[in-house]
Formats: sequence, C-alpha cells, structure tokens
Amino acid sequence: MSNWHIRLAAEAIKRGGVVAYPTEAVYGLGCSPWNKQAIERLLLLKRRPVSKGLIVVASNIGQLHSLVNFDKVESIEPILETWPGHVTWVLPASREAPGWLTGENPDIAVRVSAHPIIRALCDICGPLVSTSANLTNTRSARSVMDVRNYFSDSLDYILPGALGAEISPSEIREAKTGFILRIGQA
Repeated sequence: MSNWHIRLAAEAIKRGGVVAYPTEAVYGLGCSPWNKQAIERLLLLKRRPVSKGLIVVASNIGQLHSLVNFDKVESIEPILETWPGHVTWVLPASREAPGWLTGENPDIAVRVSAHPIIRALCDICGPLVSTSANLTNTRSARSVMDVRNYFSDSLDYILPGALGAEISPSEIREAKTGFILRIGQA
C-alpha cells in the first residue's frame, strides 16, 4: 500500500470528507468522529439512522480515551487480549462522546484494529468512524468496484488496498456482560 494513497485519504478526512478503505474483512466507510456534518453525510449515504450508533476504530487504545470512560470498565484484560484485532467492544461512553456516535445508547462501540492501512490512517487522523461500505441491509463491499457500485462518485476518496483475512465484519462484544452482539468469523 502506497503512503501516497494513505496521505490522500487522510487529507480528505481532515477536510471533513467521507472515505472508503479496506478493513479486516470488508471495505469500510469512515470519517472523523468529531465532524457532525461528515457523520450526517455518511449516514445519509448508507441510509442508516443515527439512532443505531456507529463503531469507532483506532490504531491504539490511547486514541479512544476521549470517547470511552475506561474508569467504568470492570476488567480491561479481556479487551486488551483481543486488541489490536477483529473484535469491537461496547464500552461506557465518556461525557465527551458525541450522541451521533452513540445513537440511543449510553455506550460506544470501539475497536483497535490490526489492519495496517487502518492503523496508518488513524496514526495520521486519529480515531475514525468505521462502518461497512454498503447501503443498509445490503451486502458489504469487498472491493473498490463494489464501493463504486454503491456510492458512485459520492465519496471523497476510495483508498485501495487488500482486505484482511477475516470473512465477516468484526465480532461485537458487550463489555458489561461479555455477551456477543454480532459474531465474527475467522
């Protein structure tokens, strides 16, 4: 993967854009979690209600401290055992976490990715919203061509690159209960 492509995607995000990028299993859509207009545009593109909330992805746990209230997490060890990796955790949201990320929930879904492209992008931009690159209730995009078929020229940048080895979007676990909300597969 070219650093040039990563820099172009990062510049688009910093300008308030919405970009597509490869993740561990599918192409994702992302933008700055702090940019309400970018989030609104992303949700409009996906036809997804804000009430559902969104996943935020990071390159390291430090990038999540402004979004997650780690003081309310009973045990951090199970989380750290899965990060970086393909597991998203639902954790207590901080007071600073915007409602457009949490939706109707008191918690926020976050993941520290092991995917090198996501990590490089987050190293430049900080944490990113990460949702599958597809219209709600349709098959997730697994290639640049799929992304273009869904969104045509509506995105600010499509970052090319290889998907990871996973076959389905990340597993989602609730930290309070350990309950698996969505099963991921290797």
